[in-house]
Amino acid sequence: MPIDVLMPALSPTMEEGKLARWLKKEGDAVASGDVIAEIETDKATMEVEAVDEGTLARILVPEGTEAVKVNTPIAVILADGEDASAMSAEPKAGAPASEPDLAAPQAEAPKSGAPKPAAKSVETRRLEQPDPEPEFAPGTVMVDTTVREALRDAMAEEMRRDDDVFVMGEEVAEYQGAYKVTQGLLDEFGPRRVIDTPITEHGFTGLGVGAALAGLKPIVEFMTFNFAMQAIDQIINSAAKTHYMSGGQIGCSIVFRGPNGAASRVAAQHSQDFAAWYSHVPGLKVIQPYTAADAKGLLKAAIRDPNPIVFLENEILYGHSFPVPKIEDFTIPIGKARIARKGTDVTIVSFGIGMTYALKAADELKGEGIDAEVIDLRTIRPMDVDTIVTSVRKTGRCVTVEEAWPQCSVSSEIAAQLMEKAFDWLDAPVTRVTGKDIPMPYAANLEKLALPSVKEVIDAVRAVTYRD
Repeated sequence: MPIDVLMPALSPTMEEGKLARWLKKEGDAVASGDVIAEIETDKATMEVEAVDEGTLARILVPEGTEAVKVNTPIAVILADGEDASAMSAEPKAGAPASEPDLAAPQAEAPKSGAPKPAAKSVETRRLEQPDPEPEFAPGTVMVDTTVREALRDAMAEEMRRDDDVFVMGEEVAEYQGAYKVTQGLLDEFGPRRVIDTPITEHGFTGLGVGAALAGLKPIVEFMTFNFAMQAIDQIINSAAKTHYMSGGQIGCSIVFRGPNGAASRVAAQHSQDFAAWYSHVPGLKVIQPYTAADAKGLLKAAIRDPNPIVFLENEILYGHSFPVPKIEDFTIPIGKARIARKGTDVTIVSFGIGMTYALKAADELKGEGIDAEVIDLRTIRPMDVDTIVTSVRKTGRCVTVEEAWPQCSVSSEIAAQLMEKAFDWLDAPVTRVTGKDIPMPYAANLEKLALPSVKEVIDAVRAVTYRD
């Protein structure tokens, strides 16, 4: 049957792109691996490679077409022996017959490019949250909000409340953020408080730290925390230590925020989770929210905090929608974990996007008669060890879940804390489910294997509950 070639995406946040040119014409034979077209986005160019052989029977989108939505059929391939009568007049979207060339430029390397008009809409999905612990008073109005919108709302509310709060970073103003998190802020607060910076993380982070030492309250956005490595001296040696080294005379109220961790097919230099790295440093507080409510409440609290805060977000979660309470001046205390799901048989501890694996696994385990309690850490440092210990004293077992590497991970710290504080209550060893101990592969199949999975969480729980 005819195979539709769909407009591919370089990343979860890509919504559309330009079909720059066709490298094959109608009637040409194509083999698996042939490059048939080029796609341009505001951040990169990629080649569309055929994964099936046949004949390029029809080109549906002419070259040069702008703003082609992801997953739009752009061409039809007929298999050997098929003729044009096999095609319908309007081909339906089906399984992609093509995929981006794995050698194409990386999707999230937004280090250059002129600002483009802001996206008018963003991807919205809703995640299941079984049995959430009630956190709000009965009758509280909840509004579905994406994580992206929640972060923007948090910054906007704090900027309205305090004139010392400002945002700076690459493309946060005119372009409204690489991931549109700062959408609308320039219009409301102007260029004095929403500041575009050159592509120089070490430089603009130093400016932010200096402003904080002078008493202002900067929010420094990294286009991705992978590039924050270039500014790590400013974060650790300047922001984290000055309060201590000045004998408490100089504070540094600053928030470093941006996407952190694995995205989607952006490879080893763009898919790193630094939660454990920053949580190693005294003087820093480290937050990694999962829900939109936590993103908003914790970011507002972070902006008000007198200490430097590393606020780690996840690109994959930006477009996910969660209920956010409609409460005036809603904040969440830093350092307090959330029991996302109550249970009695095993404790699963996670944070950030790791919660997606943990909650789905808990759902499936319920069908096997295993009642899992799921804890969302929310804050990595200071860590709410008391909530973990209390839960493990009830369940007797613990599985940790995170996407980062296993050695010296957040999971390692949790395991050590439980050895010290809950050893006599443990009926099985604490078990870690983490990303694999390798740089992130680019190929989709290998990337999937490098990340944790729901099955791995289920297997770990079965092991510690002796259900194998």
